[in-house]
Amino acid sequence: MTISDFLKRYKRNLEERIDDLSVALTSGSIQDMEQYRAMVGEIQGISFAVEELSALLKRYDEDGEDTISS
Repeated sequence: MTISDFLKRYKRNLEERIDDLSVALTSGSIQDMEQYRAMVGEIQGISFAVEELSALLKRYDEDGEDTISS
């Protein structure tokens, strides 16, 4: 598995988590405001991570290398 494949799979998993949280938020299954805030915070954090992964993948694809250098 290449780094690109790994990052794409990880990004997909994160996006699925966002979808799961969004469904929970919109289905009315939230118990209280604390749980709502926690879920919204998790979505925000994961969204940031997805954006960062997307930027890494874009650079990787542009470079066409098998490794990502720092």
